Amino acid sequence: MGQSRLKFLGFAGVALMLLAACGTTGGGGTPAKTYKIGLVTDIGGLNDKSFNHLADLGLEKAKTDFKIQGDVVESKSGFLMQQAMGTVSGQFPNVHFAIIDGAGTDANGKDLQHPNVQSLFFKEQDAGAMVGVIAGMLEKQGKAKKNQHVISAVGGISIPPVDHYIAGYKWAATMEDPSIKVLVGYSNDFTDPAKCKNVASSQISAKSDILFQVAGGCGLGVLQAAGQASVYSIGVDADQKDADPSVIASALKKVDVATYTAIKNVVNGQFQGGALTFSVANDGAGYAVDNLTLPDDIKAELDKVQGQIKSGALTPPDKIPA
Repeated sequence: MGQSRLKFLGFAGVALMLLAACGTTGGGGTPAKTYKIGLVTDIGGLNDKSFNHLADLGLEKAKTDFKIQGDVVESKSGFLMQQAMGTVSGQFPNVHFAIIDGAGTDANGKDLQHPNVQSLFFKEQDAGAMVGVIAGMLEKQGKAKKNQHVISAVGGISIPPVDHYIAGYKWAATMEDPSIKVLVGYSNDFTDPAKCKNVASSQISAKSDILFQVAGGCGLGVLQAAGQASVYSIGVDADQKDADPSVIASALKKVDVATYTAIKNVVNGQFQGGALTFSVANDGAGYAVDNLTLPDDIKAELDKVQGQIKSGALTPPDKIPA
């Protein structure tokens, strides 16, 4: 019985393992191909209301649409999976792998470019830019809570996906309100809300009244701190409007779309090694407005900027502006 396998591992928060194997016998005695999908989260777990949660949503949709089997395992000891991907994909060349936000690397971080590895990347700066427009315009128009032209971002660890978000956020907010000050801090953690809450409290003390969390489960502490201080917050990855009433918007990184697309590629026999990139242009990144009714002029500006990013007329940076 022939078989092919596919595994998905995630860099900033999730790992997927997909196994496609010939299984039950179909009509006429022909073996039918069955697909067994494994999802491995990082230490943030499925209840992070963010990255891991979205990957699970993508798996669940694929299970419904393609009648595949799926299992989830929550990691207890890590979130950076690139080296593990590089090692295991080399040991099993007949198994297909995919990794979110990374590649299969050696111990020095070099992409091994194994043909059985698919990297799923995002232009997080696109999503960051959209919520940056909201923050910048609210401050410019005096419609934030304190209107002192100070906003902020709390990252987990300074890795590319996190910094991309913050880069787009700062760039767009400054574009809308050149007088704005953008504070950036890191918790060096993705799981402990108390650590992010401490960073957020310091930023609030420094007059920030719109806080953008880019720290997974840890970032829930940012949203809570904003709520307790009666200022605004912005969620990340998933729509986090239910995480705290302070959330006025969420920068969407559609990990569910990437997960579903990768599974669909396997089911349709279209898997290819290399990289896929998800952005505003292909609906792999975006934003949601939460717990706040935006003025019509801000809505119009969001539509304008989103259209310009899609067309290439505007290109949010992937490095945090000075």
